[in-house]
Amino acid sequence: MDKFRKVKNTISAIIPVTDAELALFCESIELKALKKNEFFLTEGQICNFVGFVNHGTLIYYKTLENGTEVTTDFAFDQDWITNNLSRLNNSPSKINIKAIEKTELLVVKQDILMDLYIRIPKIERLGRLLMEQAYLRIVQQNMDLQVLAAKERYGNLLNKYPEIFQRVPLYHIANYLGIAPKSLSRIRKDFFE
Repeated sequence: MDKFRKVKNTISAIIPVTDAELALFCESIELKALKKNEFFLTEGQICNFVGFVNHGTLIYYKTLENGTEVTTDFAFDQDWITNNLSRLNNSPSKINIKAIEKTELLVVKQDILMDLYIRIPKIERLGRLLMEQAYLRIVQQNMDLQVLAAKERYGNLLNKYPEIFQRVPLYHIANYLGIAPKSLSRIRKDFFE
């Protein structure tokens, strides 16, 4: 199977690109395999790459001073993954990104991506569109946390990621939703009654 098939399909669904442009983009990709609990990015590391999840599941999380982990996001098959704050500011990451199952990523380093933006203007457009999607996702997530009840946030998460409960431990889901694991169990029970 073509290891670039999913990324090619994802790019082609967002912007029209030629086979030659896709080939040039794919030549710039490095394949990265992560084992369960292996890090894609650690706090303090400067994120100088963008990844595409060929298959697998990752979590974004922050470790607080008391050692508590706060789950801030997830990435699944065919998601783009990076820490834009660190990458665009060339600053140390304040979050970790860790595989929670065996994961295969296609990775483009930041300097190569910048070169691709010049060589293939459509890829720069792709970058802009992906940044817009990431921004909208963050705005929606912040709004949901502020105005929706936990049961509504749960329903939205389930609609967006129907497979999440098969792939992500419940404590990460509860943490992401801003509720205690016991509350999540009660909401799940109520949701399906």
